[in-house]
Amino acid sequence: MSILVSVELIQRYFPNLTPMQISQFKQIGHQYAFWNEKVNVISRQDIDNIYEHHVLHSLAIARFIQFEPGTKVMDLGTGGGFPGIPLAIMFPDVHFHLVDSIDKKVKVAESIYKALGLRNVSVEHTRAEDVKDKFDFIVTRAVADMMILYDWTINLIRRGSSVNDVPNGLIMLKGGFLDLELAPFKDIVYKFPIPEWYYEPWFNDKFVLYLPMD
Repeated sequence: MSILVSVELIQRYFPNLTPMQISQFKQIGHQYAFWNEKVNVISRQDIDNIYEHHVLHSLAIARFIQFEPGTKVMDLGTGGGFPGIPLAIMFPDVHFHLVDSIDKKVKVAESIYKALGLRNVSVEHTRAEDVKDKFDFIVTRAVADMMILYDWTINLIRRGSSVNDVPNGLIMLKGGFLDLELAPFKDIVYKFPIPEWYYEPWFNDKFVLYLPMD
């Protein structure tokens, strides 16, 4: 898929992008293709699908919530920058703190956000347990079982200060059969099928999960 066609895929679902955002989304493909030759942050077989499988997937969170300016978001287990970097492009007035325990992936994410000219991103090479700050939301993509994510993040969510349409909490991108994983949270977790927003078959078994923790 060409860069132009891929950016058109993003614009299909997000038609109000600014010229700056369109330019940054175009650059993402080139940046990840370059860095993936050096550090394997995306499956080599999947790099041609970066816009659908990684960028658009990350932006499913933007279909669930429009972060208000000034919101602080942590991307837990960001890898090479997903979902944090696409979301940082989409919400330039929101700060995204990207965290991962693998140093070489953090360095890739740092190089890419700087190349894109993003001023609302910071990165940290650390484990979730060692993060000291507090955030309005934590986003993550298939990093760990939900119970583990809950334990990692329960003390990192800022309580009682939401300026957004939904309370502060944990937002997860997950796929597959989730009933057993969600059972301990069945009365408090919200599950949104991504096919309600996107038509591509690849999203058929994928979800945005939201756990309020305000």
